[in-house]
Amino acid sequence: MPIVRLSGTIEGKNDPNRETRARMLYQLFASGWDIYNSNGDQRITLSNIEKKVVESDAFVFMPGATLEDLFKAVSIFVGYQTLDEYLFGKATVILNSDRTWDPMFGLLDRLRELGTIKQDYRGFLLQAGSPESVVGSLERVHEEGLPDVERKKIMTCDTDSYELEYSGDLLANICVFCSASLRDPSYLEEGYELGRMLAAGGYGCVSGAGTTGVMGEVVRGSVEAGGWTGGSNVPHIIELEGLPKGLTSFWLKPDIYTRMEVMIENSDAFVVFPGGAGTVQEMLALLIFRQMGSRLMAQKTIIIFNRPLPDGGGFWDPLVQMLAPWAQSGFFQVAESLSEVMRIIGTQVSK
Repeated sequence: MPIVRLSGTIEGKNDPNRETRARMLYQLFASGWDIYNSNGDQRITLSNIEKKVVESDAFVFMPGATLEDLFKAVSIFVGYQTLDEYLFGKATVILNSDRTWDPMFGLLDRLRELGTIKQDYRGFLLQAGSPESVVGSLERVHEEGLPDVERKKIMTCDTDSYELEYSGDLLANICVFCSASLRDPSYLEEGYELGRMLAAGGYGCVSGAGTTGVMGEVVRGSVEAGGWTGGSNVPHIIELEGLPKGLTSFWLKPDIYTRMEVMIENSDAFVVFPGGAGTVQEMLALLIFRQMGSRLMAQKTIIIFNRPLPDGGGFWDPLVQMLAPWAQSGFFQVAESLSEVMRIIGTQVSK
């Protein structure tokens, strides 16, 4: 029988989502699905999420969206975008009957308007208003499949991890989370400038090791300024995007979750540059680690570069608003210019 993974947790007999979950369980079981996490008592972490994806045939997210739920849903969408073979043909349905998922959908809408998300997420993260309609959506994907993400592989991955010698002194390593698809010239110029400023300031630059978009420009800026530049990527994304030249250190990982983990481990601070769904995923991972008190995030600064937009507001306004329920004071800082980003790094980050 096919297996569906159900998200969410139930907090005792008075939990308002208990009845909805019971209806969902009945609908799924009656329709021929076996159910993982039926009681809402399983936790998914960076270390086990890939295994959970592999062993499941579909995913259903329940009302009462938590930070972990948002991370998992966005991660699945990123997997669809990057042609993750373990997600091929698997449906994801979000039961949004309490509207707690609206901030995430609003953020994805805004990123699509700004051009950092090319695919229409609605074809991959299907919304439902009732448990009965969830089952209908699962069946529709089973019959019709998922949309084409319209991406093609450009190479085969024949690289491995490596470490080259670097003779310079580093004050700290700064990880830049950004988009590999954003091609607006002004963003590309600022990406290059950030990489150059980090190298000039004596900071190493960690990235997702992409060749295109802002990610490619950040790497190029650091490399051309003589900086130490480290990065991590996975085989199926390398086959889509290639690898940049000039990296001092490269860490090949089997999946996007261990990729994030090694980037976090090798960084002393983080700059969340304008980006797409992958950048949102990375910011959510940072916040989850920060909430957990993980050693990986101990004393590490998070800076959201909320670049002002021509029509007013900032690029990441919807992200900051979405994170508000979980972002305790000091969890992250917001900067509106590269000079402010560098000022925060200079005053708060050191090895």
